[in-house]
Amino acid sequence: MAEAPVPTPITEWPDYNVNPQGGDVWTQDMNALYDKGDLCWLLVCSCLCWQITPAIGFLYAGMHRRKAALTMIFQSLFCACACGIQFWIYGYSLYQSHTTGPFIGDLSLAGLHNVLAYPSLANSDIPDILYACFGFTFVTATAMILAGAMLERGRLWPSMLFLLCWTTFVYYVLAYFEWNPSGWLYQLGVMDFAGSGPVHIASGFSALAWSLMLGRRKDPHGESVHHKIPHFRPHNPFLVGLGTILIWFGWFAFNGASTANLSLRSVYVVVNTNLAACGGGIAWTLLEYCFSKKFSIIGFCSGIIAGLVGITPAAGFVPVYTASLIGFLTSCSSFFVVRYKHLISIDDGLDVFAIHGVGGFVGDIMTGFFAASWVPALDGATTTYAGGWYSHNWKQMGYQLAAATTCAAWSFVISIILLFIIDHIPGLHLRASEEDELRGLDFKYFHDTEGEMMMLNGYGAATPGMTLSGIVGGSGTGSEAGGMPTTPAKQD
Repeated sequence: MAEAPVPTPITEWPDYNVNPQGGDVWTQDMNALYDKGDLCWLLVCSCLCWQITPAIGFLYAGMHRRKAALTMIFQSLFCACACGIQFWIYGYSLYQSHTTGPFIGDLSLAGLHNVLAYPSLANSDIPDILYACFGFTFVTATAMILAGAMLERGRLWPSMLFLLCWTTFVYYVLAYFEWNPSGWLYQLGVMDFAGSGPVHIASGFSALAWSLMLGRRKDPHGESVHHKIPHFRPHNPFLVGLGTILIWFGWFAFNGASTANLSLRSVYVVVNTNLAACGGGIAWTLLEYCFSKKFSIIGFCSGIIAGLVGITPAAGFVPVYTASLIGFLTSCSSFFVVRYKHLISIDDGLDVFAIHGVGGFVGDIMTGFFAASWVPALDGATTTYAGGWYSHNWKQMGYQLAAATTCAAWSFVISIILLFIIDHIPGLHLRASEEDELRGLDFKYFHDTEGEMMMLNGYGAATPGMTLSGIVGGSGTGSEAGGMPTTPAKQD
């Protein structure tokens, strides 16, 4: 049998319209023009970024009362799976297609068709298929940030439908505006390094819209610790801390790999990210102590995340000596929005709007102020940025304000429209019944909580602190089925 010919290394990329895959895999080695270090960096970071979505689920679950905590874990898995399938079917094509106009992409890459070795639009140093792998993690994390707005009173099926509609009409549209070279905000010269507009501002202002449409939670027994708005103690601060640690870790990859190559700029971005998180955590803790004379794990974690949100648009543009200040100022802004959120009387109990919406907006503005022209040049290829206000490029502040306002307005208005339509579809009303809300969404939707005992397919994996039901899986006593008696505890 004759041996197959050895593929020859490709020396240049063909015209995209002639061969959008980049070459012939049987006759050409399409790895030849790529640096293996860049490929490794992006692939590893893509894997690390994935865990941000379930980490947000842990964070939100800990901030809920126990009776609705599992709903958030479920939503994180739903976002990771369903939004990932959507990304494959048409999402990537909507914002990264190569042949498009100024407002939205086409379906030329639907099903990741023709997404292979051709250089990506983000950076010619990496192939399309690798950037798709990285972009997959952004949309799932963004959808999960928004999912916190259903807080203890949103029905699960309408919520899942809304998240898929939202990513289609909000996330991908804004991502195209800012990240596709044909997008009008990209063409305008907006600086948004790792997704403040499509990710944080969009999810934060959409969460405000969702909270407004759902209304306030019920509190018939007066259990709220705030006299003007429903506010209940988180059931598990330890889980909040764990979620924050995982988010912080994943954010290094989230921001660091947004250079779309491995360079000095990538390292610089990771340093900026870490310093901003430190500044944000310290700022929130100091403010909280000034007002209450006590510390809080929840507050510390909120400050860290606010700092990470603030540095997201700025990480690849600002000098390292401004990173902590950006995190500090973003955290302060979010803190005071949380402290006085009762003035707008909207029940956003997880503070998605304050931390992500306001934090992202502030981060965009500070990017326009502190950006330096030499920081992007650290990647060895980018020399087109003039910097921001700090570098005497005065108009950049206007561009940043225009982008932040566009993302905020688009996400809020489109979310209101989508929620209104879904709420008026028979069987898809947004709000859970009062009985289901007071008993807990976990008891409404998950057999894991049947009989007030955590179970694994009816085999009695009990959770300490919950009462023994006596019946597991529909037959036998709790002890006969493997249930472990526990000390009765008050259900939150």
